[in-house]
Amino acid sequence: MATIDRAASIARVAADINELTGPAYTLTSDAIRRYAYTDVYASTLDYFETQFTDLGFDVSFDPVGTLVARNRPSGEPVFGVGSHCDSNRNGGPYDGTLGVVVALEVCRLNAEHGADLPLQVISFLEEEGSGFGQMLLGSRIMVQSVDEADLRENFRSLDDGRSFWEHAEDAGYDPSRWRESVNVLDNHLGWIETHIEQARVLQDTGNRLGIVNAIAGYIHGDITVIGRADHAGATPMDFRHDAAVVAAMCITELERVAKEAGNRTVGTVGELSVSPGLINVVPGEARLSLDVRGPDDASVKDVVASIKSYAHEVAEARGLEANYAMRQTLPATAMDASIVSELETAAAGSVEPYRSMLSGAAHDTMCVASRVPSAMVFVPCRDGISHAPDEEADPADGALASEVIFEAIQRLV
Repeated sequence: MATIDRAASIARVAADINELTGPAYTLTSDAIRRYAYTDVYASTLDYFETQFTDLGFDVSFDPVGTLVARNRPSGEPVFGVGSHCDSNRNGGPYDGTLGVVVALEVCRLNAEHGADLPLQVISFLEEEGSGFGQMLLGSRIMVQSVDEADLRENFRSLDDGRSFWEHAEDAGYDPSRWRESVNVLDNHLGWIETHIEQARVLQDTGNRLGIVNAIAGYIHGDITVIGRADHAGATPMDFRHDAAVVAAMCITELERVAKEAGNRTVGTVGELSVSPGLINVVPGEARLSLDVRGPDDASVKDVVASIKSYAHEVAEARGLEANYAMRQTLPATAMDASIVSELETAAAGSVEPYRSMLSGAAHDTMCVASRVPSAMVFVPCRDGISHAPDEEADPADGALASEVIFEAIQRLV
């Protein structure tokens, strides 16, 4: 194993993260807020482009704006590292960005130690969905799991309602060539993404790294309950068709069936809206989101089927209607056993505590893994807080992840 100057590595990781919290890289001062095709997102890509160019990497962008930096000519085998640098709309400095910084530090270690590893870094566009409401959009485009009609018409900006296609063109990209994006993953020997854990397992078990062996699959959807809006004072309780009551029953039923499913299945209603939304009117319509996840796809599907059936039955029994609409789904993703094994060997060699674990959150690696042997490394985040301004991780853990990934790749190429 190479002798890593950990203090120098920590300082570089901390400096990168600190720089990217500055006003040039976020739309608001009280949180990190950057997403596709905004000026601050472009500035973030510029920062990374400069860093990689200084290391002798060639930097380019796929047809929709995903950053690609490589130290080998096109067509030669490379090992991929990276993540995303867009943020949640009320985000913190580490989610995604730390993964690109760790990849940058792997490249610095490669140069510092003369290892000459064949590397390619990817910073995926729009992982969080903050710009267009579509999670993992850049990586889904890359692996061809979207339709052109969605890019042209259906995926629209949450800010101005214009299409993804229009925004991509205005930013100087050529979305008409989006299918060529898949070529970025050609000749990959493997892929490793680093991310904050977004939970408390590592913190609470005293581990500095998590070696991810699988990523939970998920189903996103909506249940819309249609009743009748009536005056809140003049309508007796027995005469009401209250959509909010059925929505509330669905929420508690989701909790029950997700617990009953086991297999680390979880269910969440994160969005709830009622119409007309007036204090003195019985809700005539309610919409609740469904986010069901787990490492066992059958259990996830069973929970969604159960809550759909329940919503229909209780709505019908009360004289209302309930409809379900799918938003997005991805299957559970196993990580590559050989890459996981080398990461565990390198982690053990670092003499720092680590553990194998499941990722309950979705990541771009789920898409990459459909074409390239893949794995992930988690670092702790304080109290499991993510997607929030007070998100916090230790740059020393990021530097340790860089060291472990650097050592693992040396044995994998």
